[in-house]
Amino acid sequence: MRKLTIGLAALATAGLFAGSASADVKIALNGPITGQLASFGEQMKRGAEMAVADINAKGGVNGQKIQLIIGDDQCDPKQAVAVANRAAQEKVAVVIGHFCSGSSIPASDVYKEENILQITPASTNPKYTDRGYKNTFRVCGRDDQQGIVAGDYILAHYKGKKVAILHDKTAYGQGLAEETRKRLNAKGMKETMFEGITPGEKDYSALVSKMKAAGIDLIYLGGYHPEGGLIVRQAKEQGMNAPLMGGDALVDKQFWAISGPAGEGTLMTFDADPRKNAVAKPIVDKFKAQGYDPEGYTLYTYAAVQVWAEAATAAKSFKTAAVEKAMHAGKFKTVLNEISFDAKGDTTTPAYKVYVWKNGSYDYVN
Repeated sequence: MRKLTIGLAALATAGLFAGSASADVKIALNGPITGQLASFGEQMKRGAEMAVADINAKGGVNGQKIQLIIGDDQCDPKQAVAVANRAAQEKVAVVIGHFCSGSSIPASDVYKEENILQITPASTNPKYTDRGYKNTFRVCGRDDQQGIVAGDYILAHYKGKKVAILHDKTAYGQGLAEETRKRLNAKGMKETMFEGITPGEKDYSALVSKMKAAGIDLIYLGGYHPEGGLIVRQAKEQGMNAPLMGGDALVDKQFWAISGPAGEGTLMTFDADPRKNAVAKPIVDKFKAQGYDPEGYTLYTYAAVQVWAEAATAAKSFKTAAVEKAMHAGKFKTVLNEISFDAKGDTTTPAYKVYVWKNGSYDYVN
């Protein structure tokens, strides 16, 4: 097992994980439970907890109840490795996570070494599954698929216009920006700007001034909602009316909380909204009865737990090799509709669409 430094071990002991000791088979949910992207961690936590409760209410998996252990990586690569090692120490049967590609990729090295199954509901960077690890799966799409959809939309609506492509230098943000640029360039359209930004900054006014001076007609961001909300708000404050477009990391109501009315008309790509699936309606209704809207990656996380449970049931085992085999061979009924996986561990049914923010909520572009 990879050894933790004293500092990381102390951090893990200090509360990276929480869970009950009463269940028979352990699974881990690893994601940004705290930190700047904690709203996505909340989506994942809600989805995993509901799935585990529903499965346990039906008797569990292979006659055993599930114990959910929650690890907080704060979307930080080093902390992701720390919680990955802790998951190995806990001898979990599967890790559901992580959220950020920049966490999933380094953590997956630990899971491969320790022979632990990993299913991410949200990490979209192609590298995650392109390295040939047999134990890595995802129930969401990939950035090379998402970038094509974003690029084609820009080509259809902004051809001949000036487009600024920004990214936050993370595995997710830069990867998505590069895939979108690749699609535009392949179709003969050249971006006006391609620049990295520093995540966590509060003042992007200099960048906005630069884009305004360049006459930018559309701002494309490969990055997360805190930066997206600030950039579009500060652009409007300078009288710049170029809309913002981004990826699935804008699929959170916190985006609107940051942007305010300046976020009106913001575009984004995201997989098909599972809240609209008829098969998901009973689960959606259950969440709403609790006063929670299962947006974004809530149901993707629920589905990741469902897939593992169904595969383990089909394999009649919790052993990684047996469950991997079942996952590659099977078709699984989930809140995302039926899911199957290709040889890399990618879902065979990605369905990216373009959404638009209006009046504080988002829906498909008509």
